[in-house]
Amino acid sequence: MCGRYSQVYTVAQVEQQLQISLVGSSEIIPNYNLAPTQEAIVILNQAPHQLQAIRWGLIPYWSKDIQQGARLINARSESIVTKPSFRIPIRQRRCLVIADSFYEWRRSGQQKLPYRILRSNDELLVMAGIWDVAKINNEEYRTFSIITTAPNKEMEGIHNRMPVLLLGQDEQQAWLRDQALEDTLALLKTPPNDVLKHYRVSQRVNSVRSNGSELHQLVNDDPLTLF
Repeated sequence: MCGRYSQVYTVAQVEQQLQISLVGSSEIIPNYNLAPTQEAIVILNQAPHQLQAIRWGLIPYWSKDIQQGARLINARSESIVTKPSFRIPIRQRRCLVIADSFYEWRRSGQQKLPYRILRSNDELLVMAGIWDVAKINNEEYRTFSIITTAPNKEMEGIHNRMPVLLLGQDEQQAWLRDQALEDTLALLKTPPNDVLKHYRVSQRVNSVRSNGSELHQLVNDDPLTLF
């Protein structure tokens, strides 16, 4: 799964990497420990030249319960077409979820040790997402989930799931455009090996109250030797 990530980048970085012009986008407030139910930066298929902040944790359009979003932070690629919460968004409402890195926890005995995972070339991560709009008690909620898949070589020693990554401009643009369902599903694949790197970070990241650049610092006593 993907349950925490880092949103530390500028509008200019997004424009340069995705080779798009972003209209009217405000400067991005750094978030070193972005957690479910918080607002996060995405690009929606309905507005492909605009950064928008919407809530992480998908609330289906038919839901009457805002708490459902806290449970739907990820969507498994293998069942996304048939799950009631996801089957319309995967066809009609897709988004790019942009991060500089994400965190994952590896079990070691009784402990869970946090790792920061990022692109091996230090580019931004562009994760495949779906979104929806729900009206609950006369208030509108725009929310999203991150799609996950089986791990590649770098991730399999840490966790058995990872985000679907859209690595190139062709994939990113295809994810946002109208197309046949089979073409969309073809993008939901495990990323190639060697596109990621990782290192252990402080357990301070475990608390959502922790949010600062120290969360990106390397912890040296790392027993993992997948590098």
